Amino acid sequence: MKFRVVLQQDEDGVFVAEVPSLPGCISQGATRQAALDNIREAIEGYLESLKQHGEPIPPPIDEEVVDSRCLSTLPSVSGRDRVLQKFGLRIQSATW
Repeated sequence: MKFRVVLQQDEDGVFVAEVPSLPGCISQGATRQAALDNIREAIEGYLESLKQHGEPIPPPIDEEVVDSRCLSTLPSVSGRDRVLQKFGLRIQSATW
């Protein structure tokens, strides 16, 4: 299963990883990789606890990442919209 992980570096340089769809599932590490390794372990423990308590497991994510830099290089707004529509995407806001 895949879960979205939000990774941020705090003011002390520590990387904090959080799983929004698993409330309270948070970990950290001195490096980005350490935080990711730790959050994987936290996710496994979280899911095991859900199973033991008969709680439902949240569904895995199904999403795409769109690099906004490539969208801004399209020739025009209408051209950009046609390309986005072709892939089933749309821009919610015109603020770049």
